Amino acid sequence: MVLKAPNMDLESGVNQNRVKKESWRTILTLAYQSLGVVYGDLSTSPLYVYKSTFAEDITHSESNEEIYGVLSFVFWTLTLVPLLKYVFIVLKADDNGEGGTFALYSLLCRHAKVNSLPSCQLADEELSSYKKDIIISPAPTTFGATLKSTLERYRVLQRFLLVLALIGACMVIGDGILTPALSVFSAVSGIELAMGKEHHKYVEVPLTCVILIALFALQHYGTHRVGFLFAPVVVTWLMCISAIGVYNIVQWDRHVYRALSPYYMYKFLKKTQTGGWMSLGGILLCITGSEAMFADLGHFSQLSIQIAFTFMVYPSLILAYMGQAAYLSQHHVIENESYRIGFYVSVPEKLRLPILVIAILAAVVGSQAIITGTFSIIKQCSSLGCFPRVKIVNTSSKIHGQIYIPEINWTLMLLCLAVTIGFRDTKRMGNASGLAVITVMLVTTCLMSLVIVLCWRKSVLLALCFVIFFGTIEALYFSASLIKFLEGAWVPIVMAFTFMIVMCIWHYGSLKKYEFDVQNKVSVEWLLGLGPSLGIVRVRGIGLIHTELVSGIPAIFSHFVTNLPAFHQVLVFLCVKSVPVPHVKHEERFLVGHIGPREYRIYRCIVRYGYRDAHKDDSEFENDLVCSIAEFIRTGRTGLSVNGEDLRKDFEDLTVVGTPSTHISGVQLCEDEDVSAELVGTSERREILSPRVTKPKKRVRFVIPESPKIDRGAQEELRELMEAREAGIAYILGHSYVRAKQGSSLFKKIVINFGYDFLRRNSRPPTYTLSVPHASTLEVGMVYNV
Repeated sequence: MVLKAPNMDLESGVNQNRVKKESWRTILTLAYQSLGVVYGDLSTSPLYVYKSTFAEDITHSESNEEIYGVLSFVFWTLTLVPLLKYVFIVLKADDNGEGGTFALYSLLCRHAKVNSLPSCQLADEELSSYKKDIIISPAPTTFGATLKSTLERYRVLQRFLLVLALIGACMVIGDGILTPALSVFSAVSGIELAMGKEHHKYVEVPLTCVILIALFALQHYGTHRVGFLFAPVVVTWLMCISAIGVYNIVQWDRHVYRALSPYYMYKFLKKTQTGGWMSLGGILLCITGSEAMFADLGHFSQLSIQIAFTFMVYPSLILAYMGQAAYLSQHHVIENESYRIGFYVSVPEKLRLPILVIAILAAVVGSQAIITGTFSIIKQCSSLGCFPRVKIVNTSSKIHGQIYIPEINWTLMLLCLAVTIGFRDTKRMGNASGLAVITVMLVTTCLMSLVIVLCWRKSVLLALCFVIFFGTIEALYFSASLIKFLEGAWVPIVMAFTFMIVMCIWHYGSLKKYEFDVQNKVSVEWLLGLGPSLGIVRVRGIGLIHTELVSGIPAIFSHFVTNLPAFHQVLVFLCVKSVPVPHVKHEERFLVGHIGPREYRIYRCIVRYGYRDAHKDDSEFENDLVCSIAEFIRTGRTGLSVNGEDLRKDFEDLTVVGTPSTHISGVQLCEDEDVSAELVGTSERREILSPRVTKPKKRVRFVIPESPKIDRGAQEELRELMEAREAGIAYILGHSYVRAKQGSSLFKKIVINFGYDFLRRNSRPPTYTLSVPHASTLEVGMVYNV
């Protein structure tokens, strides 16, 4: 039975929704779908913006200057940040169709050598997706060339860029904790108008906690199972709030549109002064979720996201805020004084119950989107060596990017419940969420200014205009949020600081461990001195030695050879690594080469994944690995010369080999219950079969093309590889104990001996992505003195 080609959508991450020349029908369909995935958080902001803004700092007076000023601020903030900055500028800075903070960092890594990954190779720069956005290098006399050389020269600047990207990632994680709590609690708070003042406070928090627990408990099913409900819920919500907004405008204040003038912002600040500036932290909440437009770009097309926001989300939000302002302008004294300013008070009484239900559903959808985004950002951090390895479960075999991380899911749930129970009001939740949101936007603005110069080859003046204009707006909101440090804003700072420490410790420890591997790797001359048998008995089967080195022989191999009386007839040094691109194509996935002469039967295989690629399970991966080595043998690579100089020169020479799904005309692996043990020839293809053994459970064969002809040595090498595959694969893993070497500073000893060691013992092993079977695993320990 010929093995079926693997699911290309899952591994390669090629988004089927992204097409080169979309029809209008396709674009509009994607725009509709994006409403449920991208805009759930942004569309629920009317639930809490006015309530957070008027919490304490300012009051709603008879002159209406405050409410009109707030409306003017909301209108221009929505217009300048989500619409102008994200929709029309930042969305164009995609990384091969992907967006987000790490997409910008990845672009910078490819246009300037600032990448922090130690396992980078020159061969990675030949990837089609790596070079796609790089047209020409900037002229030596330009500012872009000067900036590029400065970044490449100073290590401290490279680390600063990495830290900046990690700060954005940490704040996204904090937003994944705060947004569900704020959105769901604000939606549930509508029961205040239906219950007595002394009773509703006993219902809001428990009901919010129940909804949040249910939300996180359902994450492992994947969003694709309930995704068909998302877009209709958000569309219904947007239509409801815009219709209520129009009703309130017509019913209460038809001239509220005058408040859209920037003059009302000036009047607002002139009257309220310090209180007005501090209230900007509440106004800031009107753009929560804007970053999702860029972060979720990979799931949709740029044009579909632009259409959805410009023609549906943006006008609906403006009408909703105008309607609330119109109602409040005519209602200065409300019966329920504790709920004086809010969303539900402006909803007609007969509609409050159905609107409450729709609001809760919309809040759940918005929370779902930010939770999924948190999973994605942690996966990217882990791929780039900046976060401990965690279990990543792909919840959809067709839609790339839909993942579930159990450890992170339950951590988010506990922290989210702690925030809800600890704060119990939208004011402090809003202060915390606002600071997280605006910090991510500031990071995006800074990275975007570098992209404009280094990647887009635009003038430095344009980059300065961008960073000064949008940076000033965001810095104003950032200062207003930071001043609320003791009133809730400390939460995202503490969370971000905690995650930042974890990321930095893991990144530092991983770098030191890799440097130790490089400094202590075994020389090729030592390997050649062992002879073809390596000085020991070679037994049937494939020995798969996992290493993080992309060149050289790891020191752990000498331990194996010294301590084990026998070794496998085929040895493969396997390195699974990430590269700073979102996706690596199937045909560029594997790099394969010989270590030593051909008769040694030792190979190096480097498997490259993008930071958004999904990894295969063990059976598919094993078959792809063996087929790629077989294809490498078939193409005629003869191994390394025995001449010392030629050997060192060619030792790093690897061949790019795709997976079986990309070279259908190449070697294919088949498994049969019983096959003939002779060489079979056909008019088009011939089969090399492994020798018959007594009652085999499964027989393995390679089906190879008839042309071109392969020499006898290659046939023998293929036959031996087949025998080894039939006997089975054993995973040989190194179990490292990392310790700071003698003479290290106290700080380094604490970081390595306690911090990194704790994270390493409580994270997944390096081979977790391969689903290594325990029955086929051999571990050998080794102490790393870094």
